[in-house]
Amino acid sequence: MARAAHLASDYASQERRESPRRLSTPSSPSGHEPSPRSPEHPHPDASLSPAAPNDATPDDVGTPAIAETSESPVTSAEQTVVASLEVADTQVLQQLCGPRSALLAELARHSGADVSQRGNVIRISGAPEDTRVAQRFLEDAAQLIHQGVDVNLGDVGHSVRTLRRDPERSLVELLDQVIIVTSRSRPVAPKTATQREYIAAIRSHDLTFGIGPAGTGKTYLAMAMAAAALMKKQVKRIILTRPAVEAGERLGFLPGDLAEKVNPYLRPLYDALHDMLDYERIQQLRSRGQIEVAPLAFMRGRTLNESFVILDEAQNATTDQMKMFLTRLGYASKAVVTGDVTQSDLPRGARSGLREAWELLHEVDGIAFCEFADGDVVRHPLVQKIVVAYDRHEAAQRRIREARRREAAGESSETPAERAPDAPPPASTPPDETPPDADRP
Repeated sequence: MARAAHLASDYASQERRESPRRLSTPSSPSGHEPSPRSPEHPHPDASLSPAAPNDATPDDVGTPAIAETSESPVTSAEQTVVASLEVADTQVLQQLCGPRSALLAELARHSGADVSQRGNVIRISGAPEDTRVAQRFLEDAAQLIHQGVDVNLGDVGHSVRTLRRDPERSLVELLDQVIIVTSRSRPVAPKTATQREYIAAIRSHDLTFGIGPAGTGKTYLAMAMAAAALMKKQVKRIILTRPAVEAGERLGFLPGDLAEKVNPYLRPLYDALHDMLDYERIQQLRSRGQIEVAPLAFMRGRTLNESFVILDEAQNATTDQMKMFLTRLGYASKAVVTGDVTQSDLPRGARSGLREAWELLHEVDGIAFCEFADGDVVRHPLVQKIVVAYDRHEAAQRRIREARRREAAGESSETPAERAPDAPPPASTPPDETPPDADRP
């Protein structure tokens, strides 16, 4: 009995030792074929086996999974492009990279490509489109720096967006149109394609409208064009005006004389003007009457000859004020009207004069309209994201109001007599679902 138990134990041990060998080898030691497996449980060594012949049946082990696994790295490698740019001039290379390679890091963040520097060679790698945009930016930026044009971190984002929208556009043509050199020896030039069209429209038209979100350079570029025209003696004076409207607040009676009362409303125009010319020069021109800053209400009855007139924040002008301003234009004068129709501070129910002028004068010859978008924002990068978020919210609110307006119109047009006898009465809209600004015009 003991010898039989010992033989049984040896036999079990031999079975356990032989079992892994049978699973790990293609065939058993005795030459018999291994047990068949289903397609759902392929052979453990199927990934190491050669590809199935052309006449293999669909039940052959693991062929589709092997093809997908072997092709994925090849596809990823084909989508990666490597490019390099060698810059021989050391000073150009330093300005192109920026302090601590900050400009290269900003370019990598906006383009999506990997940008690195080793010696005088800048290496770019990534997707084909990202690599193309980054390489094109570096080539054009190097040429601009060589010509004496400064390229800073603020130019990277909108330049990359411009190159993506218009691959044929050259940054050399875009950023090399210097309008004026400020008192701080900084050239002012358009930085986006829309800004370039805006400058061209001001040069070729006597009346130009610049409409778009905040931060797109509408007022700043118009001020630069006005200062350049005055310095070149193309006009005799600059007149800056804007409506004296508070941004959602009522400040009451302000202390001081008339000039001190209206000065807070005109401060943004002063800020842009001081950025173009030095303080002493501005005071000298103001004392001579060559620079005038006044509220829009003071424009009635005047004829503005040989002047460069800028109306800022025109969305806060009423219809009567806009008509009054547009009819002030005199001989050999230019006028630029800027504003954002989405940021009106007029009382609820009042129609913006800028929006109405846009609708009435859009087809009039001799008047140019330049429409800016969120991609033209040249302020802090967060400004563009904020503009996009508000635009999406306002678009959603407009869709809701339009749907409720159609629903209300359908209910009001159907009388109870015309409604089917067995039709249930229309459900009323719960008051808590009405958006807070549903009653806006």
